[in-house]
Amino acid sequence: MSTIKVDTYLTRGGASEIAIDKLKGASSASSISVVAEGGSTTTNLQQGLIKQWDKFNQETPAVLDSFNQSSLTDRATGKTQHNFTNVMNSTHYAVSGIALDEGESQAVMDGCDDDFTDSAKYEVNTFSTDNTARDCDKAYTMCCGDLA
Repeated sequence: MSTIKVDTYLTRGGASEIAIDKLKGASSASSISVVAEGGSTTTNLQQGLIKQWDKFNQETPAVLDSFNQSSLTDRATGKTQHNFTNVMNSTHYAVSGIALDEGESQAVMDGCDDDFTDSAKYEVNTFSTDNTARDCDKAYTMCCGDLA
């Protein structure tokens, strides 16, 4: 294996950018550290990425746009199941979201499953402001954690 050591990399045009299709850390975990904004600490690149997101309509139901989501399952009024394309490493991941509906000034999305029990999917529940289950026309979720 060869090693290239440089202080600064510049393209022939003088730009300090690299065009590359795949990055992999050199450690056994393939982890990549990135210098944080302040310059005094580092952050793990893989840990800081959103692992799944979607924009969906519960009324139809339909996924309008997504990343790492294979499908959406309509479980009941106000309840949707989001199925990952690439599963999570464990059931310890975080989901956040928001829901809006034209019939209401606002809607509420609960904390999803209280205890995630599946690394391949999660469910979200949406309600009108009077706490009645409601299908919303605009909803968004995102998931953070470790991919398998």
